[in-house]
Parts: sequence; C-alpha cells; structure tokens
Amino acid sequence: MVYIRGSIADISYSGTDEENAELSKLTAEVQENEDNFGAWERLVQAAESLEGGLNRNSSPHTIAFARAVYDLFLAKFPLFFGYWKKYADLEFSIAGTEAAEMIYERGVASVTTSVDLWTNYCTFKVETSHDPDVIRELFERGAHSVGLDFFAHPFWDKYLEFEERLEAQDRIFVILERIIHIPLHQYARYFDRFHQVGTTRPISELLPADILAQFQAEIAMENPGKMKNDMEIERDLRARIHVFHLEIFHRTQTETTKRWAYEQELKRPYFVVDELDEAQIVNWRKYLDFEEVEGDYQRTAFLYERCLVTAASYDEFWLRYARWMISQPGKEEEVRMIYQRASCLYVPISRPAVRLQYAIFEEMSGRVDVARAIHEAILINIPGHIETIVSWANLERRHSGLDAAIAVYESQINSKSCDIYAQGWLVSEWARLLWKIKGSPEEARQVYQKNQHWYLDVRAFWINYLEFELQQPTSAATEKEAYARIKQVHDFIRTKTRLQPQTIKDLSHHYMTYLLERGTEDAAKEYIMLDKEVNG
Repeated sequence: MVYIRGSIADISYSGTDEENAELSKLTAEVQENEDNFGAWERLVQAAESLEGGLNRNSSPHTIAFARAVYDLFLAKFPLFFGYWKKYADLEFSIAGTEAAEMIYERGVASVTTSVDLWTNYCTFKVETSHDPDVIRELFERGAHSVGLDFFAHPFWDKYLEFEERLEAQDRIFVILERIIHIPLHQYARYFDRFHQVGTTRPISELLPADILAQFQAEIAMENPGKMKNDMEIERDLRARIHVFHLEIFHRTQTETTKRWAYEQELKRPYFVVDELDEAQIVNWRKYLDFEEVEGDYQRTAFLYERCLVTAASYDEFWLRYARWMISQPGKEEEVRMIYQRASCLYVPISRPAVRLQYAIFEEMSGRVDVARAIHEAILINIPGHIETIVSWANLERRHSGLDAAIAVYESQINSKSCDIYAQGWLVSEWARLLWKIKGSPEEARQVYQKNQHWYLDVRAFWINYLEFELQQPTSAATEKEAYARIKQVHDFIRTKTRLQPQTIKDLSHHYMTYLLERGTEDAAKEYIMLDKEVNG
C-alpha cells in the first residue's frame, strides 16, 4: 500500500510489489521536498504508465490514484499548461468529453494567459462538439484571455479555421477586423488577408457607419456639378476605405515595432521552476514601464498577467501589479485578487513581504480582522518572524491602542516559537513603543534594564539600547547624567555581553563619536584610551 500526503488529500494505491516499490520510492522523494519538480514529474509519469497505460478499462483504484497525483501536482504547480493538456487527454481517454472539459476549465482558470492551452482547448471543443454557438462562445472567451498576446497567432488561426469550416465569411471578416488593430508578431499576414476578404464584402461592412457617411459626403462635395454613377461612387469609396485601412496598418506596424524590442528579449515566456536571470527581470521591468507609459489599461493589465506566469514567485512583480492596479479608479476588488493570488498560490511564504502589504491593503479597506488574520497565518508558518510581529503590533496599536500592541510583543516573547535573538529584538521594539508612542523614556529604560541579562548574545537588543540612550534629549545641565547612562550601557557591552568582537568594536566606535560630539571636558582622554584598546 502506497500513500501520498498532500494539502488536498491523502491517497493510496494497491498494486503489484514491483509497482508499490517504485511508487514508494517516488512518493518518498516528493514528501522529502514538495518543491522538487523533478520528483513530481517522475511520479506523474509513473502514475500515467500504471497497468501499461491508463484507459477506460483500467482499474478504479489505479484511475483514482493517477487523478490524485495530477491534482496534487497541479495544485503545487498550476502554471504548467502542458500538464493541464496531458491531464485533459488522460481524462478523455478514461471518462470522455465532459471529464476532459472540466480539466481544461481548471487549466484555463489557473493559467489564463496561455495561448497554447486556449488553442488546445478550442481545438478539442471543435473536435468534440457539434454546436457552433457553443464553440464560438469558447473562442470568444479565449480571445478575451489571450487575444492581445504578441504571439497569439496560433489561437487566431484556429478561430479563423473554425469559421472557414462553416463558410462564415461575414464572421471571418469581423474577426480579421479585430486582429488588424492588435500588435502581433504576424500582423502583416492578417492585414493582407483582411484586405483580400474586404474586396468581396459589401461597403457597409468595411467601415463604421459614421465614417462611411463622412466619406460619402466628401465624395458628393468634390464635384458638386457632376453626378457620378453608383459604380464610380463605389470605386471612390473603396479607394478611400483602402487608405483608411492602410492608416490602421501603419499604426499597428508602429506599435508592433515598439514592442518587438522587448518581446525578442523574452527568452522564457512560460513558467519553469528555475529562477529568471537578471537580464530577463530587467527586460520585464522595462516592458512594464513602456506599457504603463502608453496608458492602455487592457494591454498593461494583460502584460502584467503574462509577466506573472513567467515570474510567478517574484513578489517584486506582484507588488508592482497591485500598486499599478490601485492607481486605476474603481479597481479595489481587482487589487484584492492580485494580493490573494500572490499570497495563497505563488509567492513562497518564506518571503512574506507581499502578505504584509496585503494586510495593510485590507486594513485600509476597513477589514481589520482580515489584516490581523493575515499576520496570524504568516506566524503559523514562520514562527518568530520579527517583521511580521512588529507589523502586527503596529496594527493593534493603530486600532486598539498601545496596550494591545504591547500584548502582542509579550505573547510572542513568551511563546516557544521565538528564539532568543527574536525575543531580544522584540523587547527593544517594546521599549521603542513606550519611548516613541507613550512618550515615557523612563519606562522604556526599565524594559531594557530588566531584560538586559537575558540577551547578552543579541546584537539587535544592544544596538537599540545604546541608540536609545544616545538619542535622549539633553541640555548643558543634564549632559553629565546622560553621559553616565550612556557610558554604563557601553561598559556593559564591552565587559559583560557575549557579542561578536566586530559588533562590540562597531558599537564602541559609535560611543567614541558621541564622546567627541557631546562629551564633557574629560572626553578626549577617554576617547584616546578607547581608541588604543579598540583599534590598537
């Protein structure tokens, strides 16, 4: 019996001893490191090949096992469009058209901007459905999802081929009229075909009604004393229409050329588990800069979606997308979806910056409980994460007051999830609240003094403690008292802490600068003695 454990289900397979041994080995590799794509790939291949290859006659437990492996794999790696196609083909061979369609629907929902997956899905629909309206509706969904892709020509070719089978010349012309406005790699080929088909279409289909009326009026005004017959009028109209369409062609050509500079540098326009090289990251930044300046909402949003297939694990691009989207009017829900996709699906929780930004967004939206829950969820997965704890404490301070913020620090410091270094840092953050927010440096000092013997190894605690004393306001009358406190902290650092020698040296340099800038008449003597001991 072989078990696979995952976030979705626990599944099992009962096969021959040989099959069980192989699957046990492969599942162990996956369980050891669920981020290991190679291990998953080998497991998927093994599941597909059980019983000599899956089909309608395969045993129910083998089919269930293969489905569960695919489900777990694609839950972990939802952007691999090729595996959605393979899964759909598998379901078609096992359970038929409807089962395969369900997989395709899951696939295009997961990787919406995949030209290949949409083309495969539409091809499958053409081959398995006899209802042109249903097929056409799917093509329109695909056009909305991938029609703007620079390399969308396989999809558009398949759409045109479908309409050709139905001999729907009017629909073919309408599709071509849409395509010639889109900057595509093969824009010229579509314009040539548009022009060719246009010669056979009625003039009323070639232009919007208002522009056609304008052209007709201009022709009538050219020779007011001379009447033209219908053939001459149509000839003149078609000549003007051709010029009008040529202007569209040149605009599209210009837009295509602008984008080609960026498109030719995209060496990997699909998702793989390996990291992008720096040149690719820089090119995406520049391409996004370009589209944002161009100012077309649909094109910019689509490019972000393309980018976030290739760079799905990079919080830099998710954060940028959210910031761009929030600058668009009325797009709050779209921003929320961006953050949720990044947080729940793609960016590793080991890099929580995007989740913390999401918490701030939800707080801004009045959903403080959601913001609080985001912090709690991060700490479940990364116990003792300092940035998250500080962010959570500040959230509580903003909405529930200083005591609530301190309660967060106390609960985390006293929990077993925080190591000694995180605890020391959090104690200094607690003291900072008392000093900066409550305005009570004496209470802050008490927090430092009561805890100093616990954190002799914690660099952040002592840096913040010394800086706290150095930043206290003084006057000529109180400087000696302040000096005594600062010197006491510095002496403790040098004689009693267990900090690294370089850290102690750096803090001593900081103290020596204080002696020269604010010290009393004996400061020079102390400075020289320290300089000899610290730097000698």
